[in-house]
Amino acid sequence: MRSARSTSGLNGNASRGGVFATINEHIHEGTSLLAHPFGDSDPSEDPRPYVKWPAYFGLKTFQTLTSNYVNVLLIFVPLGIISGAVGWSPTATFILNFLAIIPLASLLSFATEELSFKLGQTLGGLLNATFGNAVELIVSIVALKGGQIRIVQSSMLGSILSNILLVLGTCFFVGGCRYQEQEFNGTVASTMSSLMAVSTASLIIPATLYAVMQRSGTKGIDKDENILILSHGTAIILLLLYVLYLLFQLKTHANLFDEKPKARKAGSDVEAGEDEANGEGAANGEETAVDNDEGDDEPILSPWAAAVALVLVTVLVAVCAEYLVDSIDSIVETAHISKTFIGLVLLPIVGNAAEHVTAVVVSWKNKMDLAIGVAIGSSMQIALLVTPFLVILGWIMGQDMTLHFETFETVVFFLSVLITNYLIADGKSNYLEGAMLLGMYTIIALAFYVYPDQMDLKGDSGLLSFMSGGPS
Repeated sequence: MRSARSTSGLNGNASRGGVFATINEHIHEGTSLLAHPFGDSDPSEDPRPYVKWPAYFGLKTFQTLTSNYVNVLLIFVPLGIISGAVGWSPTATFILNFLAIIPLASLLSFATEELSFKLGQTLGGLLNATFGNAVELIVSIVALKGGQIRIVQSSMLGSILSNILLVLGTCFFVGGCRYQEQEFNGTVASTMSSLMAVSTASLIIPATLYAVMQRSGTKGIDKDENILILSHGTAIILLLLYVLYLLFQLKTHANLFDEKPKARKAGSDVEAGEDEANGEGAANGEETAVDNDEGDDEPILSPWAAAVALVLVTVLVAVCAEYLVDSIDSIVETAHISKTFIGLVLLPIVGNAAEHVTAVVVSWKNKMDLAIGVAIGSSMQIALLVTPFLVILGWIMGQDMTLHFETFETVVFFLSVLITNYLIADGKSNYLEGAMLLGMYTIIALAFYVYPDQMDLKGDSGLLSFMSGGPS
């Protein structure tokens, strides 16, 4: 009996050991009992969809939110939206939404750079310029619907000046602090300079025509009608030119936009091109070509995930910007700042925060083609696409939106484009050129600060006098 019980006990232990061994085998070998063994496995690689996709979403969200310390300010996004929705004080709404746009701009920069890993710097810059201008476009459509033509014109001009002077100047200055000299695609610079010159002419011609008709004694109704006809025709031509530019950039001459930038490290006297030709590194082992430290990075987001992030962040920026604009009137009354200064200086800085962050980050990494594509490409997109589109949209909506800007604004735009074209013509940049652009923007900002809200259109005759050199 004892022997039988012992035999039974041994068999029981063996049986229990067999069960434990089987479970242990499933746990450590990942057989059909459990899809994955316990341990250091990545839940985002789990074949079960209900485990894989939530884990993947959580991982990518965490990596995105921790990509920049500025994202701590994301707490102001819901606060800013709530303040605008429930009607908090306009000052609080302005401040909260202003702070909310800063981290959103950082996220937009992050998503665009992630997308450019697969699409390249050219298309990446184009996409960032497009998403960055979505804020200005949404706000301008709302203002146009309300018949606030001057606000739309001021916003468009201010966005262009902010990009070609403030954003580009900061890129040159920040990049120049790290590199003695940076190079970018000469074809891109030349093409964009030419198109910006065309856009400048599209504003000078209506202002000059208005001045001529005013001197000749043309009736006010006839003048406005003629300017409207000219603006509609010019807008259509500018839109066609932008379509042809996209075809030129992305299809027929895409190879011209794929050159890799080179640079010299600050303090190094060895040209990057010479090092490349000799097959050697820079003096003292310093790298002068594209920063290899950044070139080996792997993207965190897939192209689809980055695209979705771009759309979501752009929508949030648009919402916060709308509440920001709605609170301007109160800021004007309390801070005694003119609407002209807010519309031409403050709002474009906020609206272009996304492009500003992106361009500065990539210029620090020596991705100057992307920086140029974001800064100048965004300005060109506003001048050749957004503004003409608003003119056509106003035509459809029955609003007299024209390309006739104030004389002072037209002259400022012309001088800004002229200076920018001079500085980018050689395809090289340094911190001094960046300081020049920043200085020019500061001068213009001061001029707009003392610029009165109401300007008599009779002043347009001064443009013709200025150009002819004679008295008005």
